[in-house]
Amino acid sequence: MVKVSDKKNQDQLRTKGYGENFKKEYLLYYYEALYLLFIKKLVIKNSKNLELSFTGLLKILLKWDKNIFSRFLIYRDLRSRGYVVKDGFGFGIDFRVYDRGEHNLRPAKYVVFGINEGIELSISSLSNNIKEIEKMGKEGIIAVIERRGEIIYYKINKACFRELEK
Repeated sequence: MVKVSDKKNQDQLRTKGYGENFKKEYLLYYYEALYLLFIKKLVIKNSKNLELSFTGLLKILLKWDKNIFSRFLIYRDLRSRGYVVKDGFGFGIDFRVYDRGEHNLRPAKYVVFGINEGIELSISSLSNNIKEIEKMGKEGIIAVIERRGEIIYYKINKACFRELEK
């Protein structure tokens, strides 16, 4: 995570739904930092006090998280549509997504997990995710990242299949 030191900046970021408080520090998730750097709302400096570019930060982050660029693409797309996006709950869920203007008022309405086009996803994995999402009372969304970087969203829900009569 990326530490935000300046108190004024922390307040501005918090108001707009960015970052989290962790152990007396205000931190941004890596995909948030990439997004804010991409839209030129953030300057990130390394330990030698040198500014990092978007590409420079991305290269560093890819060493730790091979999915960071995919997560960034989904995050950027959802933010550009006006949603507040927070980190997911684990078990393959990438993000919690709040209805516009509700990130401090109500729990997240949606949970989103992303997959890259062409990557196989097992039915059992998908089924387990749907069960967990239903337990939380959320709406599940799959974000499919096409090869060109476009994102298509699919709402998911439980389906029951019956055996066909012979």
